[in-house]
Amino acid sequence: MSRHIVVTGASSGIGAACARAFARLGDRLSLGARRVERIETASPTDFRQALDVTDPASVARFVEAAIAAHGPIDVLVNNAGLARGTETIATATGAAWREMVETNVLGLLEVTRHILPGMVAARRGHVVVIGSIAAHKAYAGGSVYCGSKRALQSICEALRLETLGQGIRVTSVDPGMVETEFSLVRFRGDAERAAKVYQDTRPLTAEDVAECVVFAATRPAHVNIDTIVVMPTDQASPHHLHRGGR
Repeated sequence: MSRHIVVTGASSGIGAACARAFARLGDRLSLGARRVERIETASPTDFRQALDVTDPASVARFVEAAIAAHGPIDVLVNNAGLARGTETIATATGAAWREMVETNVLGLLEVTRHILPGMVAARRGHVVVIGSIAAHKAYAGGSVYCGSKRALQSICEALRLETLGQGIRVTSVDPGMVETEFSLVRFRGDAERAAKVYQDTRPLTAEDVAECVVFAATRPAHVNIDTIVVMPTDQASPHHLHRGGR
């Protein structure tokens, strides 16, 4: 029996890869992103709608329409998120901080609070959070991004406690370096600078991370994969990379 999968931030990168991976399993997909026109059709039955996770009204409209299209939601993949800039705390203006916290933390909470009650009522469901190695190891110039991702660890832990005994699974998938639009967004469209992040090393692909998400979501109902930390072989920490050519 196919499941109803919701993926946020589904227009590119890990979100798009998750959509393709679940489509191959025959699941029903509800895909949301601010750039809705860029969402690829992963299956003929996809539901697609513009979604800004920082706008409560947008979230409410999306969830209502997704349920109307495909019924109760079985799996939520909280993928929408970003890093913006590399400001140090002493030199920051605060604008990028607010954008990251509003998207990575408050946005995830907003989507989850609209979907979780339905899962609790059905006594089944799975909340997947795309975290980061930055949640485990901070680095200079990434204080707020790292902090926002570390906050997700506590949110996941609390969700597991709050839904204990109600059939809800909660998984955090925390990747290291992944070659997506992540660095292009962080560096505000500077393609040359973004390319240098991945130069002479072999990062993860979006598909590598999607495989982890699907693995967790396809375990038997009594099995919860708590946290998956997935790293490139060429990376030991956010700033410890082997650059020896691909």
